[in-house]
Amino acid sequence: MDDEHSAPRRRASVELLRAEAGDELAALVHERLRAGEDPWEFMEDLPTVDELVVFTLRAEHIAADGGLRPTHARNQRLLRQIAADYPELTRAVWRLIGQENTHRRWDAVVRVIDRA
Repeated sequence: MDDEHSAPRRRASVELLRAEAGDELAALVHERLRAGEDPWEFMEDLPTVDELVVFTLRAEHIAADGGLRPTHARNQRLLRQIAADYPELTRAVWRLIGQENTHRRWDAVVRVIDRA
């Protein structure tokens, strides 16, 4: 199925998406602080607000396509489409496209390292 046909309709302004992502991020930080984690150890592992918005939009695209996990090439197209649909998120999209095998646990491109 073509990406344009499977793309969900644009659901909200970037400002609203950022506000929702900011609330979600604050809740994640609060949860980890209540669990006794040191913010110096986990803050850099968390996505930025814009990265979280991009991943939310990416998840909506995936859900609209039946929930199939995208191939690397389709993931790149999805991210570029998000940048085209939401120009304000372009910087975050390009950061995510440029990150291969990052250390962040939440990142879609994290690879499991076989230590055998």
